[in-house]
Amino acid sequence: MAKSPPAPASTFSMKDWFNADRYHTIADQLTAVDPGFDRKRFLQLTLDGLESRELMDRMRQTARAAALTLSGAVRKQIATLRRIAPQTDHGFVGIWFAEFVANEALDQPDLALPALHFFTRYGSAEFAIRRFIVRDPGATLARMQPWTQDDNEHVRRLASEGARPRLPWGVRLDALIADPTPTRPILEALKADSSLYVRKSVANHLNDIAKDHADYVVAWCAPWQSLGPDSAWIVRHGLRTLIKRGHPGALKIVGAGADAKVDITTFAATPTTVTLGGSLQIDLHLASLARGDQTLIIDYVVHYVKASGKASPKVFKWKQLSLKASERITLRKHQTIRDFTTRRHHAGHHLVELQINGQRLAETHFELKLK
Repeated sequence: MAKSPPAPASTFSMKDWFNADRYHTIADQLTAVDPGFDRKRFLQLTLDGLESRELMDRMRQTARAAALTLSGAVRKQIATLRRIAPQTDHGFVGIWFAEFVANEALDQPDLALPALHFFTRYGSAEFAIRRFIVRDPGATLARMQPWTQDDNEHVRRLASEGARPRLPWGVRLDALIADPTPTRPILEALKADSSLYVRKSVANHLNDIAKDHADYVVAWCAPWQSLGPDSAWIVRHGLRTLIKRGHPGALKIVGAGADAKVDITTFAATPTTVTLGGSLQIDLHLASLARGDQTLIIDYVVHYVKASGKASPKVFKWKQLSLKASERITLRKHQTIRDFTTRRHHAGHHLVELQINGQRLAETHFELKLK
């Protein structure tokens, strides 16, 4: 009798970082350091209804369950968590320690902020710290400023990442969206940080601010370009949204003129009809018409059809290069057209535009079929 084929492996989801095995491990760790810990109730609180919870809900439920089952008052509970945090084997899982602190000690910053400074080494406190910023922005940012000089890159990153105005998944910091100047000293202190991990955060922080205060960011970070390659990298990535928008000041900083002098001989998307899951090929041939060298930032824009039938443009980075006078280039890009959790495709006519130095210079199109 032929054997049945093995069941296909289930697709991993990030929420599975918090699974039954994980909760039993956490329970073992807490039992070892807290004789009064209610292990049975902790497992009941975390495992009951587990499958219905998404990633962030699982993280929050972990913190709530610990608060209800650890012995002692909050100061003792935090001390207990400090003992097990170094055993955490996955950075995102460790976020629940900071969540616990924000839940249980929001009104005790003298206890909570040193705890976040500690726990962020084992799971970023970037979400938790925001609740303290909302509650008392001046005092919290003042406590975060010295973190920019910490020996640990996770702590230095927290000083920037935790105060980002528009951190994905995090509480929006509306006061800092309206007035970004309070975080300027933090970013100034990190503008040449030795860690790429930290520099990425600084660039993302600048990009957040630039969405609301474009001219302010351009004027502020323009001098950074000459401080060295690390600072120049921050500037390029921090201005990426403005470069996509064709902001003249941002383009000037990265050496690209707003008026690209080019002759475009080919800009085409093939095949002209694509089925969802298939691949689109985009070809570009152009020549420089400038008398000298010129920097080109080449992007393409796909206008995705929405459920309403209207189109929503999405800018994709392609290539940044320098062309000599009369120099010709050929570029080719392949893009798979498939659904993501953040984008669902819809059938119809899709416009594709060529964008160079922020200007739309050519267009093509393709038809998308769902099957």
